[in-house]
Amino acid sequence: MVTATVDAILERALMGYDLSPEQGVTLLQQTDASLITAIRATADKLRQRQTGETVTYVINRNINFTNICEQHCSFCAFRRDEGEAGAYWLDWAQILEKAKDAVQRGATEICMQGGLNPAAKINGKSLPYYLKLVETIKQEFPQLHLHAFSPQEVQFIARVDGLSYAEVITALRDAGVDSMPGTAAEVLDDEVRRILCPEKIDAATWLEIVSTAHKSGLCTTSTMLSGHIETPKQQIWHLEKLRSLQQTAIHREYSARITEFILLPFVGQEAPKPLRRRVGRDQPVLADALLLTAVARIYLGNWIPNHQPSWVKLGLAGATEALNWGCNDIGGTLMEEHITTMAGAVGGTCMEVESLQNAIASLGRAYQQRDTLYQKVSG
Repeated sequence: MVTATVDAILERALMGYDLSPEQGVTLLQQTDASLITAIRATADKLRQRQTGETVTYVINRNINFTNICEQHCSFCAFRRDEGEAGAYWLDWAQILEKAKDAVQRGATEICMQGGLNPAAKINGKSLPYYLKLVETIKQEFPQLHLHAFSPQEVQFIARVDGLSYAEVITALRDAGVDSMPGTAAEVLDDEVRRILCPEKIDAATWLEIVSTAHKSGLCTTSTMLSGHIETPKQQIWHLEKLRSLQQTAIHREYSARITEFILLPFVGQEAPKPLRRRVGRDQPVLADALLLTAVARIYLGNWIPNHQPSWVKLGLAGATEALNWGCNDIGGTLMEEHITTMAGAVGGTCMEVESLQNAIASLGRAYQQRDTLYQKVSG
């Protein structure tokens, strides 16, 4: 009976229909190896149909400009209080030096996010500080695509300065922000968020800010932090909210939308002990991440065609395997990465272009450099 149900769901997906949340949960709950193989094969077939055989990658640099943060998320090993051992806050010269190094190494993108530092102000205001972050990079390197500031950072600026989300996003866009990371999503379920990140924005606020970005002309990515305390039902409702958000952008003819979905499996090795004990392991379970990767492709692919694994979280071998489970992109070089690495990830902090290309080629698939918005880069 279960086999017949799963087969019917997969057949319907291959006919081009969207899954219902209930059908998505059914797929995620499968443990039979033959059914999981069928789910993987369906995801791979849909990936091929929706994005083709070529696997893309981006040459980018990650700049986490400070780890000083007013919040205390239960999964975060990155944050520090001001004055605490390991706390840092980059100055303008250091940020510029990192951008210069990125350009010299062929980067087309700077991804910039940081902790919510209450002292990050100019003349008592938060927004001018963030605008100067943008201008420091853009005045020197206008050709770089600046992928910067999560919905949580937008809310932080708006709250501190008494501004609307649209005012903050418009100011950042006009200063030179080109797109927004869809991070701080974790799981878009407030029961989960109350345990995982009680001080963070709620799910509705995250969705509102991302939709406002789309309306303002800024594309965003989308993410899910998986494999901690959430249930399959909560995972699927997260995907449902992302799909609905993308449908809104398309149906309302906003000039921007979600460019990709990235699954971020939980790394708990250095995470605060209460959550680490509750989850009961240090590294992601690859099999769980791969099944969720496949179901995400089946669930979202009609609307969000680009799917990316995290080699930082899974290691390059795990990320390469995810290319057989519905992913069509292997992510970026990053050059440096602190948030996941400080959590105890084993994937590393920098990936050479050749390593990404070799990983893709090992599957017999072609590779192609892209920019942040998935346009081909000739090189």
